[in-house]
Amino acid sequence: MSVDLDRTRPVWRQIAAVVVERIGDGTYPAGSKVPSVVEISTEFGVAASTAQKVLAHLKAEGLVRTEVGLGSFVADQPAED
Repeated sequence: MSVDLDRTRPVWRQIAAVVVERIGDGTYPAGSKVPSVVEISTEFGVAASTAQKVLAHLKAEGLVRTEVGLGSFVADQPAED
């Protein structure tokens, strides 16, 4: 899926919004794995540091949890807007 990013706004926030939308619409259901740093970097054409910022933000918001060596997963009870 291709997403056009607006380069006048923080790209990491736009990517985070896309992932949140995908969690909300069930593309990434509770407990499922979310894309890795490499996968986010590839899909959106951004640096790994940008992808790391996206995942760190989602974790801070309580939307994803990380398991060392396994990756990031949608939290069992995603936060509601």
